[in-house]
Amino acid sequence: MLRALEIRDMLIIDRLDLVFQPGLNVLTGETGAGKSILLDSLGFVLGWRGRAELVRHGAGQGEVTAVFDLPKNHGARAVLAAAGLPESDDELILRRVNTVDGRKTAWVNDRRCSGEILRALSDTLVELHGQHDDRGLLNPRGHRAMLDIFAGVEAARARTRNSWDAMGAARNKVDQTRAALDAVRAEEERLRHESAELEELDPQLGEEPELDARRRQMQSAEKIRADIMRAHVLLGGEGGDGADSAIGDALRWLEGVAGSAEGVLDSPIAALGRTLDEISDAQRGVEEALEALQYDPFELERIEERLFAIRALARKHDVVPDDLVELTQSLRDRLAALDAGDADLAVLYAELERAEAAYDSEAAKLSQQRAAAAARLDAAVMAELAPLRMERAVFCTEITPADPGPEGRDAVAFTVATNPGVPAGPLNKIASGGELSRFLLALKVCLTGPSSGVTMIFDEIDRGVGGATADAVGRRLAELAEGGQVLVVTHSPQVAARGGHHWRVHKQSDAKSTLSTVTALAETDRIDEIARMLAGDTITTEARAAARALLVD
Repeated sequence: MLRALEIRDMLIIDRLDLVFQPGLNVLTGETGAGKSILLDSLGFVLGWRGRAELVRHGAGQGEVTAVFDLPKNHGARAVLAAAGLPESDDELILRRVNTVDGRKTAWVNDRRCSGEILRALSDTLVELHGQHDDRGLLNPRGHRAMLDIFAGVEAARARTRNSWDAMGAARNKVDQTRAALDAVRAEEERLRHESAELEELDPQLGEEPELDARRRQMQSAEKIRADIMRAHVLLGGEGGDGADSAIGDALRWLEGVAGSAEGVLDSPIAALGRTLDEISDAQRGVEEALEALQYDPFELERIEERLFAIRALARKHDVVPDDLVELTQSLRDRLAALDAGDADLAVLYAELERAEAAYDSEAAKLSQQRAAAAARLDAAVMAELAPLRMERAVFCTEITPADPGPEGRDAVAFTVATNPGVPAGPLNKIASGGELSRFLLALKVCLTGPSSGVTMIFDEIDRGVGGATADAVGRRLAELAEGGQVLVVTHSPQVAARGGHHWRVHKQSDAKSTLSTVTALAETDRIDEIARMLAGDTITTEARAAARALLVD
């Protein structure tokens, strides 16, 4: 509910503070007094498109502040949360400034925000209805949502939306799998050739450095082995008179005379014995080395061929040799997927068909509920049109096939025919000004359920009607306002008399400026204002009596 509106230096308003109430709030005044300026100012703070020049002449900037009551479950709270804006316990404060050079700045609860966020909030706060309304009932893009609210099909819409999402997910899986298979098939011949190469070679992890080390060892083995062989001969190997023979002879000579040496030779004899043992160990080690260094030239050739083959494949695939093992498995997996792809794709197509059937079923049920609700809505609107002196008019909710989507596959449009036999057409194309106002009011009465916390504004919706028809308009506006809030700009005394709260807009001019002001009317003032609306500038006793009669009706 709109609680307060503060306007500073906007158009012909210098300073204005309005406090609105629940129920039906009426604004009256002579033509040109500035009633539309209030709506322009409210539209400005809500981010709506409006006049380009809003700042009052002579002022540096204009400013509008709007304060809304905000219940705990109000839809604006979701917008605030999505935008990361602060929430208060029970109110929402919007403020917007327009400088004289055209720059606009907005705040929500004292936090800077964009015009886009203001417009998103406005959709949850205010509905504007009038002959030039392109945001509410006259906008066909919103008719399906309005019918759905009237029909109470939120559960059916949720099921349709979920089945649409499931169908989309199934279709994406089909598309992705098919694209992957197509990509693999496009290079199948190459993949099979490369896989065969790798499978034939069968490279092992760590094999390349082992082969390289073995090759280097074999290449240098001949030179190493020649030097070792010379050492082996010197140590007494291969029949040579080596060190062990000379030391053995020396040991025998010393042992032969050791008995006569009185122990002098014991130490050298022991040392020579140890030396022979060490030489023997050295001989065995050298022999083992010679054996290890023996190689088959054909083995060297085989090692080089495999090593070069591994390195060549690694270069071909632009990987290090150890990555060939992983590449081999990757190619196996891709080819296995290709071989099993048709079967997998068939399974996914079956899942997609089931998802499409589920969506078709849910969308059909939603269409049936909409069709039944459309018939009820048409009957309800027709019943409302009779008291509004439009008994011969025909209102029809047209449901036509539309491209499937998350909300089903129906296009909805509210159409009217003002006279029997005349083709029906869009509301704003067929009805005249007065007829359009009554159509909009009848439709709004039928579509509006329990108060949703949205303030409804009707801009001269009673234009072109009077008498009993205007009284019927006033009664319906009062009904709409019960439990909620309705603001109406009106020239009709019958409508004004139905208001629970009444403001008069009037314009004052002098030689220097023209200013518009708004005054809250007490009961006596209301009588005079309604009498003026009935009789014109000269208020007669009869006009006041008629005004009193309207107010007590």
